[in-house]
Amino acid sequence: MLTPSVLKRLAAGGAIAVALFATARMNAQNLTLEGQTGGFITPTAYVVYTDKDHLWSHPAVGYHFVNASSVIGYVHTFSIEEGIANRAEFGYTRSVHFEGNSPAFSSLWDFSGMNVFNGKVVGIKDGQFGAWTPGIGAGFVVRTGDKFVSGALNQELTGTLRSYTNEDVYVAATKTWLKPPVPFLLNFGFKMTNASIFGLGGQSTRFMGRLFGGLGIPIPLGHNLAAVPAVGFTQQPPQVVNLGAILFPPGSGAHIPTTMDYAVRVTQKESPHFAFDIGLGHVAGVIGNTAVATGVANPPYVVVPIDLKANLVLGTGLSFRY
Repeated sequence: MLTPSVLKRLAAGGAIAVALFATARMNAQNLTLEGQTGGFITPTAYVVYTDKDHLWSHPAVGYHFVNASSVIGYVHTFSIEEGIANRAEFGYTRSVHFEGNSPAFSSLWDFSGMNVFNGKVVGIKDGQFGAWTPGIGAGFVVRTGDKFVSGALNQELTGTLRSYTNEDVYVAATKTWLKPPVPFLLNFGFKMTNASIFGLGGQSTRFMGRLFGGLGIPIPLGHNLAAVPAVGFTQQPPQVVNLGAILFPPGSGAHIPTTMDYAVRVTQKESPHFAFDIGLGHVAGVIGNTAVATGVANPPYVVVPIDLKANLVLGTGLSFRY
């Protein structure tokens, strides 16, 4: 016999499942900082949602802002993304940059921004071969006109400002679990990249493999809304082109930590068309030391830490699908 308490628990479980089914769809219009469908930074195995019996999606647009003003500066990104039959997507992002406030180091980022192109194909949809089957997607990111750090230092060292192009090629596995007691969205991926901190840190010294991922917990809210608190990580290449030339002692390497992001996404549970993100990120603190000439005989130089002061940065984002 179904008692009132049992019916109440079943109703609660059903409400969570319905909300999570919508959550699986609402991932399909949430754009990352660089324009792909995904979390605040990391791409997932979802693409921009296409209506049934349609080949092309309505476009999704996004705006993100990151305040790393102490040294790196202010980053604004403007994205547009198009989906194809719920199997693929492609898009463009313009990253606009404003210089930070450090007299010593912000000149390494004194450039207007860069262009970001991306594409992704979903080979296996989430749940396609059973409840536990994750979605599997593969994609790429190409950043052009990247003068940050490596380009700026090339000008200091050789007198020529150099613009770099760097790329990511990645595979992501993503699972949205729709059932109680613990609903979740789990994402894990591997990428080959030659970009440091998504191009903001310059060009890495070689093309190498890095891991990324994230975990979100969908929470139904009232008024057809849901919140998804989440944490994500992206490993970074350890060294940057031209940076070693200014590090002290000579021959020492930089320390570029794993990028972490802690964000909350608010979006619609049914027929989703928008998503709002707000969160904090850990980018980098002291990445090494440099020697600065004093102009006197004793001491001839002083050792200064290269502190990016980006251990805690604020980020916001807004995505909208027509």
